[in-house]
Amino acid sequence: MSVIRPFRAFRPRPELAARIASFPYDVVDSDEARELAKGNPYSFLHVGKPEIDLDPSISLYDKRVYAKGAENLNKLIRDRALIRDESPCLYLYQQTMDGHSQVGVVCACSVREYEQGLIKRHEHTRKAKEDDRTRHVTETNANAEPVFLTYRAVLDIDAVVDRVRERAPACDIITEDGVGHTVWVMSDPTETEELVELFMGVPALYIADGHHRTAAAVRHGQAARSLARNPTGDEPYEFFMAVVFPDRQLRIMDYNRVVMDLNGLSEDAFLERLAHSFRVEPATGPRPERKGEFGMYLDGKWRLLTAREGTWPADDPVRGLDASILQDNLLGPILGIRDPRSDNRIDFVGGIRGTDELEKRCRGDWKVAFTLFPTSLDQLMSVADSGRVMPPKSTWFEPKLRSGLIVRMLDE
Repeated sequence: MSVIRPFRAFRPRPELAARIASFPYDVVDSDEARELAKGNPYSFLHVGKPEIDLDPSISLYDKRVYAKGAENLNKLIRDRALIRDESPCLYLYQQTMDGHSQVGVVCACSVREYEQGLIKRHEHTRKAKEDDRTRHVTETNANAEPVFLTYRAVLDIDAVVDRVRERAPACDIITEDGVGHTVWVMSDPTETEELVELFMGVPALYIADGHHRTAAAVRHGQAARSLARNPTGDEPYEFFMAVVFPDRQLRIMDYNRVVMDLNGLSEDAFLERLAHSFRVEPATGPRPERKGEFGMYLDGKWRLLTAREGTWPADDPVRGLDASILQDNLLGPILGIRDPRSDNRIDFVGGIRGTDELEKRCRGDWKVAFTLFPTSLDQLMSVADSGRVMPPKSTWFEPKLRSGLIVRMLDE
């Protein structure tokens, strides 16, 4: 089952929603965030990336950064830029990009279900990033940014969502990147209970994006639980804010690679070694059209690589991923990149940046680029169901959730 519950959100005053909505903390770096928030005191980047309001010489992990985030959030509330709903609600959050829409239920999800493996992950997390987000949750006493979850779609849930979407939304904006963001408020207790009951029939939820935010919320909850006297299991810290989307509405984009050098090989020697595991031929375009194919940009030309039969185990949900096939047959044994998480000779470029970005990199300091066929939701769920994790940078979801449209404080 999947436990969800309504909560009393803080939401922007309608006339400020477009100014408050911001990219999540992990999508832009500090310099980009400073530029985006310049002249806009309402930008939620002041909460998600509060270092932008401090001297750039201060460490991102300095206690003053977290204190500033709490101060900035409290100011938005004190100034009534963010206003709290009077009663617990569920919310719908729709995103529209390039004519495609996806709509999820915004709710509080269970820390204990994550601990029990009913909220499933597909990535490792890094301790430093976990520590950072845990301190942010603790200092702000809030789930400031939602986690992005998915589930195998249920027609009865779709029907409730579609019914609510026929009403006038509480917020409807288009951000500067051309993406539409629309929010509906579900305040009728009978209607919210209907969705809560329907989700009880969903066997599991899956983290699509936001593994570090999830881990941070769980760590905060565990710490608060350990200090509580006579806990009931229903305390606010036992839940975290998420947007839960049905799987069939989501799109995963390609997540591509660039490598700095050929590991001491000449281009001819490199291509010769490639031929043992891949069929190499001229490409008609930069992106592969099916699983097991890869685009390769080298010396100003695109080539198509097709993995030869027997180079990966088709029945293994992890080693059968294209990211694993490329790593196990090329990046590791030929280019010497044994640990793509830590090797600075490789970088990862989300598909939203386009293949022009890969060509640009290779005209500069990088030598070779690879495009991958996008991972599917079925593959993601199969890996998570197996209790294993994907190679790093296997999925890129677009559009990104905007922060500041719905905020959950932990003082409910």
